[in-house]
This record gives sequence, C-alpha cells and structure tokens, in this order.
Amino acid sequence: MNSPANHFYEFGPFRIDPAERVVLRDSQPLTLTPKAFDLLLALVERSGHVLEKEELMDAVWPGAAVEESNLTHHISVLRKTLGENGGGRPFIETIPRRGYRFVAGVKGVEGESVAPIVTVPPPSPGLSEVEGGAEVADDFAAALLPSKIASLSSRIKPHRRRVFLACGIFIIAAAFTIYFSLWSRWQTPRVTRFTQVTSNGRLKRDAVVTDGSRVYLSEQLGGQMVLAQVSSASGETLPILPPFPNANLLAISPDRSKLLIRRDEGSAQEEPLWVVPVTGGSPYRLGDVLAHAATWTANGEWITYANRGELFQVMNDGSGSRKLLGVTGRIDWPRWSPDGNRLRFTVRDAKTLSPKLWEAAADGANPHPLLPDWNKPEGECCGNWSNDGKYFVFESVRNRVSDIWVLGEESGLFARARSKPVQLTFGPMNFHAPVPSDDGSRIFVIGEQQRGELIRYDANTRQFVSYLSGLSAEGLNFSADGEWISYVTYPEGDLWRSKVDGSERLQLSFPPQRARNARWSPDGKRIAFQSQLPGKPWKIHLVSRDGGNPQQLMTEEREESNPGWSPDGNSLVFDIRAPGMRAIYLLDLRKNQVSPLPGGMKMFSPRWSPDGRYIVALPLDSRKLMLFDFTTQEWEVLAQALASYPTWSRDGKYVYFTDQFGNGPGIKRVRIADREVEWVASLKELRLVQTYFGSWFGLAPDDAPLALRDVGIQDIYALNWQDR
Repeated sequence: MNSPANHFYEFGPFRIDPAERVVLRDSQPLTLTPKAFDLLLALVERSGHVLEKEELMDAVWPGAAVEESNLTHHISVLRKTLGENGGGRPFIETIPRRGYRFVAGVKGVEGESVAPIVTVPPPSPGLSEVEGGAEVADDFAAALLPSKIASLSSRIKPHRRRVFLACGIFIIAAAFTIYFSLWSRWQTPRVTRFTQVTSNGRLKRDAVVTDGSRVYLSEQLGGQMVLAQVSSASGETLPILPPFPNANLLAISPDRSKLLIRRDEGSAQEEPLWVVPVTGGSPYRLGDVLAHAATWTANGEWITYANRGELFQVMNDGSGSRKLLGVTGRIDWPRWSPDGNRLRFTVRDAKTLSPKLWEAAADGANPHPLLPDWNKPEGECCGNWSNDGKYFVFESVRNRVSDIWVLGEESGLFARARSKPVQLTFGPMNFHAPVPSDDGSRIFVIGEQQRGELIRYDANTRQFVSYLSGLSAEGLNFSADGEWISYVTYPEGDLWRSKVDGSERLQLSFPPQRARNARWSPDGKRIAFQSQLPGKPWKIHLVSRDGGNPQQLMTEEREESNPGWSPDGNSLVFDIRAPGMRAIYLLDLRKNQVSPLPGGMKMFSPRWSPDGRYIVALPLDSRKLMLFDFTTQEWEVLAQALASYPTWSRDGKYVYFTDQFGNGPGIKRVRIADREVEWVASLKELRLVQTYFGSWFGLAPDDAPLALRDVGIQDIYALNWQDR
C-alpha cells in the first residue's frame, strides 16, 4: 500500500515540503533556521497577499515579545538565501510601513516527499535494480568472484585462458573501485535537521559545552558576559553564578561535573583560570595559572592551558605546571582526543591573525598543521571530537562566511573515504564553536546573523540614539573641514566615503581586500587605512578621496596597523606587530623613510594630537594610557585604565577612550592640562559589535561618542546529522 502523498509548493527553482520542513533549490537542500523556514512558509502560503508585520511576527513567534528587527533580519536572510541580488524580480516585496508580500508565482503540488535522497548511478545492464548503491555493488562483485571466473576459464581453450584471466582481474579491480566509490558516497555525512535551542538573540562567546541534558554557554546580559545553561532540547537560558562578572566559558570536565572559566577583561591578555562545579560546591582558582584558553585532558587528571604561543599542563589543584609545547603565533582552543593520544589546537598567525588547526602527540612532540594546503588562505579553528573519537568537527571561513565541517577519524580499508573534511552547513548564517552531543546524534553550534547599528551619545538625554540612519559601519573618521566622512561597512569590511549627509557615496576598497582604521589627511584629499588580503598581513595603504587603486606604502612582510597623520600631512604614525611585541614607528612620506618612535617598544594604537606635540598610545602589558611629548622626548602615564581606542577631541584638549575598569565598561576622557579623568557615558547596558580587535569607539565632529550597536542575532542551534 502506497504511503499518502505530501503537499508541497513550487516557485522558480525552489520546492518547499512543509511536512519535512525542507527547502530545495534544483533538488539541493538549503540551510534555513527554523524561524526563517516558518517565515518563508507563511509568505508562500499566502502568495500575492500583503501580510502585515504584526501578523507575520505572531505567526513566526507566537506568544513571544520580539522586536521588529528580528523580522527584518529574517527577511534579509531569506532574500539572500533565495538569491535576490538585484538582478531580477524579487521573490519578497516590501510594502512600506505595512509588511511584506510574496510576489513569485507559487503552485501547490501533491506528491511524494521532497526530502533529499542520496542517489547512486544506475546499475550495469543485466543487473537487477535494487535500492542502495552498496547492494548493487555487492551483487556485481559476487558475480565476479575468482571461483566463478576459474570455472568459466576451464571450458575455454588454453591459448585464450590467459587473456580471459587478465580481463577477469581487471573486471574485479573495476568492481571494487565501483564498490568503494559507491560506499564513499553512501557514507558522506550530512545535516538532516536544524533545531533552535535558544531564542534570545544575545551575543554568545567562546566555547559551547554540554553534559548531555544541558548546554552551557557564555552570553551577554546587562552589558556583561554571564555564564548560563539551557536545556539541550531548547528553552530559556538560566544564569549560573560565577565568582566574578564577565565570565567566559572554556571547557567542561570529562566527567561533566566542572566548568573551566576565565575572566574577560575585554583584552587578549592572560587571566586567572577558575573551576566552577555544576552540581554544587564553591568555585576555586586554579593556582597561579594565567591563560587565555584551556581544557581538561582526556582522563580528567590534568588541565592543558595556553599562554600566548605556549601550551602547559597543570594538575587539577593548580600545582605541577610544566610546558608541553610552543609554536610561533597565539594558541587557542586546545582539545584532546577521547583516547588521550592526540592534542589539537588553533594557532592564530602572528602576522595575518588567520587561524589554522594544528595537531601534536600526547607528549607535545611533533606539533604540525592538521590540514596543510587544504584551504587557501587558512581560516579553520575551534574543533571538537565526538565522544567515540570517530569525528572531529570544526569551523572554516571561506568567502567571509563561517561554516561547519567534519573530518572523519576512522582507519582501515576505507580510511581514504574520510581523509578530507566534509562541509555540513552552507550559510547564509555564520556558524561557530561546534561541539557534538554526548550521544553523537547532534552538533551544537552558535548561529550568527551579523548586523550593526551606528549610534551616537546624546549628552542632553544621556542616551545613545541612532546615527546616520543606523548605518552598519565602524571606524568613522571625519575630514578636518567636517564635510566628509569615511567608514568601513560591517560585516563586509569595505571602505567607503561620502558627504556627512550621506550624499556622494563612493566605495574605495573592494573584496577580497578588508579595510579598517581609516584616517583623513589634514587637507582632506587622501585617506590612510590598513588593509588585508586573505592570508596576508595587514598593511598601510593610501587612497585618493576620488577613488582609484590604493597604494601600499611599505613592502616589508609584516603587520602594520593604526595609521595616523601628522598635522602637516607629511608623516604617518603607525604600529608594527611581531610575535610577542608591538612597537610604534613614524613614516616620512616625503623621504619614504621609517624610524622608530623613541620609547615606543611594546606600545600600540598611536594617535597624533591635533597640534602635533603629543602622541597617545597603549602599552602592551599594562593597564595604562600613555602620552609621548615630542618636546621632552619622554613618555608619561596619562591615566590608569584598561583603555582602548584612544581618540583626541577636536580641539586637542582631551583624549577620549573606553575603559573596562570601575562600574563596568564606559567611555571616559582625560584632560591634558591637569590629567583629570572624567566619566562620559556608560556602555554597561549596550550590546556592542565584537570583533577580534574589540568594540569600536569614535567621536563625531562635535566630540559626541560614537559606537556600533550589535543588532545581529546569535543563538544556539542543534544540527541533527548522520553519516549515511
């Protein structure tokens, strides 16, 4: 008896199966979050009709209080997924101030399920067609066993026997090749379903871990990172009280009884490690250990931790620390194989900051890249093994999108079938920090839709308000006459300039180049900025206000950042990064000569004062704001602060900066005349865009603070997957 037919929808090259919750494009499954699927189905089911915004939000988020921005983001994701690039008629039409309408022709079809099916080549003539490529190959191979060939050959004349046997051997080899090919295809891992575990959209950071019934995470709440837990089946997150605010989760013990955390001070510096019992008991500090990443060994007796480019091991009570290995670069995300024989970790390149996966033996011997020459440039990190040790899942960035990949760890006859990673997700969201569930049936990940909103601090209302129509951009810089503005779009990383009112927009850098820290020349004719090509270090470039090819100023293979102009426009100040150090240099544009700034070793983020007398900068290893005086050729402490993004006021009387000290993150300023520090605005309740370089901060022409609010969505998802 046939199973009942399913009802599904077709439009263009797409098919939707509501029962299986699958969307196909030309028979290939698309990756959509559950809410995005619900939204698309609601639009398609009432194709041609206007659906009010409130109606759509009630349909997709029934009974939940959500902001309209959630709907806007999901519409944007659908348009990107469906391929609306402005070249043809859109599928989804925006009805201003009302809602949306699905405008493509839709037809309903009755038929079998459209869930994706693994297909195999048709069998050779004479073989019965059975379902499953492996069965076809088995029957084919069985028909060609040596005993059958020998039986046939006995009835053939001797002078032809050798030819027949040679052909038989060739056919056997071909049969096994076909069998191996079909087996490999049959065993290809794939995601079968997405389940949204959290739905608050809050910023998530660092590791996601699970004990089977619960998922543990760090998320932003009230301007701070809090330790939280949620049911692995989905639900509301519940905070866990750590011994301090801004706790970042690193790992869970093999027996699932303890969490390993570090304090997040908003910097890349090493911090003390803490152990937090999940079943009761008091948290305790792990001896005198300072680290930025850590995990337990497979047997739970030791903790492996990273300090810059070195890995160490220490006992559970914090004693007996010993060095395991060292590499060039910064080590993150150490993880042990379940059998304890191998250690894998992420190494961030000292020049390009690009991450790549490394592997070493249990005793730290033979550290080497795990996937050399697999992805150019490298962009792999944050891997975890399945509990049975058969798979290693990790994230990989390609074309600015982060997806989840899986590497098989099996050995034996069919090991080659697992020798290359297999892609599990295909955007349009970014996916991070994968960790397999305890039973191996799911992979928990952070799913992210990136979007920022430019905001400006209003001193009268003491509130941040939308600025420049909520442009999603950072690194704003204004020309000296206040008429022009430059900015870098987020998350794309493209440099643009325009009039302050938004007119005369012009793109100045293009993919795959990424830009940041743009600065106008004093005459307003050129822009200095740092730029990076994939797999290459950041370099200082100049570009005309009117566009054209950016000019690279220095040819050395090194990382250069934070360019700033001298008031006369003849020199640039910038910093150079090398393993374990930063230093400030001056570039004479007339002579094309580079010279170190006196006393500028272990300093970075320089900013030249408007009158040319001072340079303010940050020391690499201390929580201070430093000031260099060209008159005395000396440095002095300007303020005690965990400062970032120092910025001069328009008149040069103040230096503004963000500070993580005191009553939570905030914006402060210090007066040059008497070194008095003043509080300007709190950032505690703001969710700001976080990049590897921290949260951007700047000033408008009237010295009003500017920041980039994070209005993107980050949630935990469970990927149901199978390997056949």
